[in-house]
Amino acid sequence: MTFSSIRIRKLATVFTLCLVAAFPAACADAGTKAKHAQSIDKQGEFVDFNSWQEVQTFTTMMVEQHGFARADVEAVFKNTRHIDSAIQLVKPAPIGQPKNWQAYRARFVEPKRIAAGLAFWSQHADTLARAEKEYGVPAEIIVGILGVETLYGQNTGGFRVIDVLATLAFDYPDTPNRAARMDYFKSELENALLFARESSIDPFSLKGSYAGAIGLPQFMPGSIRKYAVDYDGDGKIDLRNSPDDAIGSIASFLVQHGWHRGEPTVFPATVATPVDDAKKHLAFLYRPRPGSQIHSGRTRSRRRASGSRPAARHAIRPDRSAERHRADRVLAGRGELLCDYAVQPVVFLCDVGD
Repeated sequence: MTFSSIRIRKLATVFTLCLVAAFPAACADAGTKAKHAQSIDKQGEFVDFNSWQEVQTFTTMMVEQHGFARADVEAVFKNTRHIDSAIQLVKPAPIGQPKNWQAYRARFVEPKRIAAGLAFWSQHADTLARAEKEYGVPAEIIVGILGVETLYGQNTGGFRVIDVLATLAFDYPDTPNRAARMDYFKSELENALLFARESSIDPFSLKGSYAGAIGLPQFMPGSIRKYAVDYDGDGKIDLRNSPDDAIGSIASFLVQHGWHRGEPTVFPATVATPVDDAKKHLAFLYRPRPGSQIHSGRTRSRRRASGSRPAARHAIRPDRSAERHRADRVLAGRGELLCDYAVQPVVFLCDVGD
């Protein structure tokens, strides 16, 4: 096997792992969004944000907590546009809409993306090697994430970040989690303004996705301020134009979220605790249909879940301590479940057959 073919296999594997981590939520309407990407309105329209009570409260907070001049914050909102397309794009998919894993995977594990990944890997081999040495994150993980997120900077988003964050912070669509999401986007708007001030840049120069994610790795402003690093040594963090900063920042992010040097990305897991003791940490359960297949460990051997009586619910965790996340992931629409192995630093909650 050639060196290039080894890298191809590694990239395809990491692409798939990244997609599994986002599936099913991300793929529910991914095809529709991709189909209409060119026709999405990124300009929006001016509205009088400063007349909105919640915006006034936010402005006061920026003045009192961060020392902004009120006139400066009001000037930002005076020039902020309301982006209705961002509202439409964050809306959840209709209940019951099928989620096609194969179509979703095919959009990312493709020759074009793999070829671009090989080129990026070759071009930035020294920086990737340095990040692996300093952080313990293998090159293929970093390259794979960049490929899934933005195709190595080709698709970083064309929305003004301040516009979409303000729109979603103060006019989020009517969903059950509306209040929580508005609080989240207010926090990201706060971080965007702080980051712009700290970096001495025009806040309206920040471009990104319809949700406000920025640069090659698509970090939200809060993540940039917490986890991003100046990895090219030029005195500033620039995830939009510096591949080195993007590489170092992804490695930094993973380490600060529980990445362990030298451990496999995927490894066998054991039944740790009955769900009654673990449900406070883990939110979602998935019960395989009778006759569905369950992957088991590295060998990917398959066993049938019992259809004669309900399967026992357990929390699945690695043999070492790891940060808990809600992470049941149903694959392929065929009832396959990532059940008996964990992807660091995730702990899975799922059903296991008798």
